[in-house]
Amino acid sequence: MLENERYGEAMDLLRFLLQCQGQDQRHYDEWRALLEWLEAAFPHSGQGKKGPGDAEEAAEEPSEDDMKRQNVRAKLAEDRFYADKLLHTAQQEPFSEQNLLALEQLSYLEGADIDQALVDWLQSRPLHPLLQFRVLQTLRKRGTQGSIELLRGQERADIDLEAVPLSPEEFPPQIGLITERVAEQTEVQEPTLYYFAQEMWTQFIMAIYGTDDYYSIVDEHDDETIDIWAAALHQIVSETLTGSRSDEDIRHLYGVTDTMRFRFEQAYRTMRQFAAAGTDT
Repeated sequence: MLENERYGEAMDLLRFLLQCQGQDQRHYDEWRALLEWLEAAFPHSGQGKKGPGDAEEAAEEPSEDDMKRQNVRAKLAEDRFYADKLLHTAQQEPFSEQNLLALEQLSYLEGADIDQALVDWLQSRPLHPLLQFRVLQTLRKRGTQGSIELLRGQERADIDLEAVPLSPEEFPPQIGLITERVAEQTEVQEPTLYYFAQEMWTQFIMAIYGTDDYYSIVDEHDDETIDIWAAALHQIVSETLTGSRSDEDIRHLYGVTDTMRFRFEQAYRTMRQFAAAGTDT
């Protein structure tokens, strides 16, 4: 978050962690110190509410996107090879925050040659699914039209670039219903698990976007599908945090019956593979 200058989100996360119980005191001290530093260094970040006189001031100030675009284009004016350097950085391995920062800057530059370079990269290299999705988002931000066919995991997927979601809110409603279901079971008694479930689900959905698994979630408008994927998500996060597996209890929480067991195991295996792969390309 800090590398991406998401200071407000970082502060919100630290405040959330400080409310969680059961951690080593050293962690709380580190989180509190970092939060205090962020609040002092970036006092205007994360302040969602504006006063009555702020509307006129906000209208006069350039948006964050405008400022980023001006900054990137200024660098291009100073260095005509800047776009090539960004492309080189974006394609570096292993996958890291530096790739994402370079892709974000590329979204503010113009030129069909950049579009083609990104498309060629997607279609010629076996990239991590999360990095693939970020490149697809970059192409959409750049206004690239049409569709692109590429290998997503073991599948050939045809992606409509103009429909690629840029935020969680742009995904179909069915996607959000999964975490809402997990929230019902964890938000009060296990807030840490719920937070990590949200994070994992967001990344998992980006990783499977455009695949058969993705469409099996968004095209099925029934409670069983929600219960199955919510139970699988809860199971994976619970294992990640505690190292223990109590799938029978979790299936019972979500009403996953024996007749739903096979679909649950399929969903669980898919998420397990994603979690085990991490971000290695």
